[in-house]
Amino acid sequence: MRMSLVWSLLLSTLFIGFLLEEHLTLGSSLLLGEVDVTRCRENERQALLIFKRSLVDDSGILSSWGNGDDRKDCCIWRGVVCSNRTGHVLMLNLQPTYGYLGGTISPSLLDLSHLNYLDLSFNTFNGSNIPEFIGSLRNLRYLGLSHAAFSGPIPYQLGNLSRLLSLDLSGNDLYSGRNLNWLSHLSSLKNLDLSFSNLSKANDWVQVVNKLPFLESLSLQSCNLPNIISPSLSLVNSSTALTSLELFGYNLTSPVIYPWLFNVSSNLVYLDLSLNQLKGSIPEAFGNMSALKQLSLFSNQLEGGIPKSFRNMCSLESLLLHHNSLSGDFTEYTQNLSGCTEHSLKILVLDNNQITGSIPDQMARFSLLTDLSLGNNRLHGTISEGIGHLSELEILDLHGNSLKGVILETHFSNLSNLQTLDLSYNSFSLEFSNNWVPPFRLSFIRLGSCKSGPRFPKWIQSQNNFAELDISAAEISDTIPLWFWDLSPSLRYLNLSYNQISGILPDLSLKFVSFPGLDLRSNLLDGPLPLFPSKSTSLNLSKNRFSGSISSLCRITGEALQFLDLSENLLSGTVPNCFQQWPYLQVLNLANNNFSGRLPSSIGSLVSLVMFNLHNNSFSGELPSSLNNCTEVKFMDLSDNRLSGEILAWMGQSLTSLVFLSLQANKFNGSTPYHLCQLAHIQILDLSRNKLSGSIPECINSLTSMARKGNLSTTIQQNYVYGDPQFGDIGPYIDKALLVWKGREYEYTKNLGLLIVIDLSSNELSGEIPGEIARLSGLVALNLSWNILTGVIPQKIGQLRQLEVLDLSRNRLSGEIPTSLAELTFLSHLDLSYNNLSGKIPLSTQLQNFDASAFANTVDLQFRQVAQRLKRNNFNQETLIKKMKMS
Repeated sequence: MRMSLVWSLLLSTLFIGFLLEEHLTLGSSLLLGEVDVTRCRENERQALLIFKRSLVDDSGILSSWGNGDDRKDCCIWRGVVCSNRTGHVLMLNLQPTYGYLGGTISPSLLDLSHLNYLDLSFNTFNGSNIPEFIGSLRNLRYLGLSHAAFSGPIPYQLGNLSRLLSLDLSGNDLYSGRNLNWLSHLSSLKNLDLSFSNLSKANDWVQVVNKLPFLESLSLQSCNLPNIISPSLSLVNSSTALTSLELFGYNLTSPVIYPWLFNVSSNLVYLDLSLNQLKGSIPEAFGNMSALKQLSLFSNQLEGGIPKSFRNMCSLESLLLHHNSLSGDFTEYTQNLSGCTEHSLKILVLDNNQITGSIPDQMARFSLLTDLSLGNNRLHGTISEGIGHLSELEILDLHGNSLKGVILETHFSNLSNLQTLDLSYNSFSLEFSNNWVPPFRLSFIRLGSCKSGPRFPKWIQSQNNFAELDISAAEISDTIPLWFWDLSPSLRYLNLSYNQISGILPDLSLKFVSFPGLDLRSNLLDGPLPLFPSKSTSLNLSKNRFSGSISSLCRITGEALQFLDLSENLLSGTVPNCFQQWPYLQVLNLANNNFSGRLPSSIGSLVSLVMFNLHNNSFSGELPSSLNNCTEVKFMDLSDNRLSGEILAWMGQSLTSLVFLSLQANKFNGSTPYHLCQLAHIQILDLSRNKLSGSIPECINSLTSMARKGNLSTTIQQNYVYGDPQFGDIGPYIDKALLVWKGREYEYTKNLGLLIVIDLSSNELSGEIPGEIARLSGLVALNLSWNILTGVIPQKIGQLRQLEVLDLSRNRLSGEIPTSLAELTFLSHLDLSYNNLSGKIPLSTQLQNFDASAFANTVDLQFRQVAQRLKRNNFNQETLIKKMKMS
């Protein structure tokens, strides 16, 4: 049971109490008994009308408030509740079902002197302050202002509401002063929620809580509370009425929280300390919380295992310990949860820890389990068929372990309530008979990397309402049966990738109500692209055999498309001019196809674009100037095309977020614009194999990201995750790129982020190498070969201490080789050949290991003659270099 449900139950109880105590007459949304239409008090009716005039009603909730003959009684207005005995307005519940209220809150509410319930939650007051006069509504018992876009200080005047039982200010942008002393005046308070307020200066929060003897529910989520709980204060007058306590998400590290916590814990039913920085072992004292039903400690830094005392927690229903550093054998976990706990536990979530061992047979004794989540641990071995006895199980998540073995029908024989099955990324083999009909109807099917082939799994035909299906890397070599596409109209994410599925896709536009995610990469699918649902969000069709035009994609008009990868197919023709329909597209990958023609101007409408890859096509013409609108793009690979024209200034002025830029192997001409120096985040810059001329800009040292070690993959992954977060199936997406490395072309994906590269080779650049290049101390590869550069090699080039590749060959460089070159201890590829260099090779073990070809045709005549003579006499490489230096 989630905490929000706890709040709902508490508020419902409070609301019902008001009904019984006051014999209330409710507005049109909840009418009890006959209503006297003349009973509304005129002064309160006028106050409500003034209140309405100060608001902006986008929800229609105030549409029944008016002056007509049939609307004179304010007690029948929507959201208004009056007393049957006196006609006074007692309650205002203006939570909208859709839309919102805005504007300002009028002080006319003060004329509602008997008002004891005010709820303006889930409206939008545009960052205005909570009115101080609300503190004068002294009869209030319930005040709800949550998620209403308030900001500013929490008014201390609320401390005047001495009859208040429930206060909810959560989900706003509020902050407190140096203390919360005003709260201590609310001595009757039972429910308090200040979540997402900034209470960083409230050093007295523990003392204040201790002064609220009737407090039953306390929620301080993500409040940035000061972590200075004093042991001498935490045990004084502690309230023992607390049944629900939420302190998650404020970086709690102090172990002093435990003594205070265990002193108020006798009646605790719900406890949430998740998303903090709690360290060390889980204290044994938790086992003394005999009333506790839900314990949430996820996303901390807890270590060890579950204490033995947990077997005494006879009321425990939900234990959430995922995303910690827990370890030990899982068998010990089940042993320490045995006893009376095994008869109450319903939810056990241990994902993302370091738990080892196998899943023991005694797991079947936890007969009430509805959620067993053990994903991303280090479990091994096989799964006992006894798991099929957990007849209440709704979620079984074992993904990302080292489990293996054969999964049979008997494993699921009694799991008729199962809704989520995740066995992905283990080494299972699923062996079901062809006519097996499972006892369950799954909503989420995640079986990636589970061997299910070679035939398409027929048992899926019985599952007709799933939202997600992942049978990727399942060794399926088959066509997709026709019945599959008519199976589940609610399908939202489909992953059939990394199989050998063949055939032609049917028209998908009418098959699904909503179909955001489709991953069919790395299969043998062919034919034209089908029509897709208009609200598609993610399409990955890469590494197939699709052919023909992509104009059918223009039917995706829902503006929801975020991810489109059509790379490595046989697609051809021009790219349609309909990109304006996808303003939220973040990834566009059309690499390795046969596209041609100019890039359409609408490509500049992709204002959310992060990844842009057109590598290895036949695009031609100049880049559309509208591309300067794509200011969020970080990865842009336009290499191996026929693009032409100058590299215009806007590329450096507007695309300042670029981390990777490759224009390699095109027909760009003109000078290298100095505006590229504004690319402060660039880590890979490849302009090689074009017709660029002029000099290298001296402002090159402004490429400041090249002055530190590379982190390209992290930089980009922070901006795009691949998958549908709704289903938790997300992962980083980083494109691959071709780079010339040590004289050969390599394809990089994961290791791309380790590189910092400048490649300006094979152009017509002239002039000197600017000395400022030596300031780019993070450079790993520098290639300026095959140009007409003159002058000397910069003397401070030895400051590029991370350099592994240096290629200055086939230029017109002169002078001596700088002695600082000997300081490049990581250098593994060096080519200075075919220049006019002179003098001696600097003395260095590193340089002595290079083949003589690195210096071929680059030193003065005497040097070359000595080298040739020594070669004829069969000197080995080391002797050759030594003799050359002696000469």
